[in-house]
Amino acid sequence: MLLQFPKQIHGGPFPPKETSMRVKELEEQLSSTHTSVICGFNQLLDLKDLNTGVHSTRLAEWGMRVAQELGVDDGCLRDIEIAAVVHDIGKIGVPDAILKKPGKLTDDERALMNKHPEYGWGVLRLFPALERASLFTLHHHESFDGAGYPGKLKATEIPIGSRIVTVIDSFDAMISNRPYRQGLPVEEAKRRLVQCSGTQFDPAVIQCFLKIVDTELPAIYEATGTSASVAL
Repeated sequence: MLLQFPKQIHGGPFPPKETSMRVKELEEQLSSTHTSVICGFNQLLDLKDLNTGVHSTRLAEWGMRVAQELGVDDGCLRDIEIAAVVHDIGKIGVPDAILKKPGKLTDDERALMNKHPEYGWGVLRLFPALERASLFTLHHHESFDGAGYPGKLKATEIPIGSRIVTVIDSFDAMISNRPYRQGLPVEEAKRRLVQCSGTQFDPAVIQCFLKIVDTELPAIYEATGTSASVAL
C-alpha cells in the first residue's frame, strides 16, 4: 500500500518540497525503528546468555567485510549485517537444559536444537524489512555439500548471507571460551576452516575471511580471552 499523505487544511496536497521532506522524515523514522528492533533482539539474546555485545559487533564487522570483498551488492549488505547479529535468535525457543548442556546431546535434544534456525526465521520474517535477513538466518546451518539443515541446500543454492554467517560464526565459536571448555588457538581454528572448505563451508568465503583474520589476530585474542597457548 502506498503511503498516504495528509492534505493541507487550505487547498490541495503538500507542495512537492514539503512532500519530499515528509518522505525523508518517514524513511528516517523507519530506519530508526528497524535499528531499535535489532538492538532489542540482541538484548534478548544477552538475557538468554546466548550472545555478547563484543561477539555481535565482531560478527557484524566480519560479515560486512567479507561480503564487500566478495562484491555483494550494497542492498544486501545490511541484511548480512543483521543476520550476523541475530542469526541465533531462534535459540530462545530451545530449553536451557539443552543449550547449556556440557556433554553430548541426545538425538532428540539435537533434533530440537536444530530447529532454532526455523524458529528465528519464523520471528524475523514477520518484519517487512527483515525478510531477506530472515532467509539468511533460516539457512545459516546449511553445508556447502548439501549435508546441512534445514533445507539440505548445497553450494550456491544457499543464500550468500547464510554462507558468510556460517563461516564467521563457526570460527568465533571455536576461538571463544565457554563455561565448559576453553577456546581453540586461532591457528587451529583456521586449520579447521580450511579442512572443511568445500564440504561445510564455501571456499570463496573461507578465502576472504582468512585474509581478514590474519590482519586482526591481536584484536581477536583480546576480545575473546583466548591466546595461542590455549591447549586443544
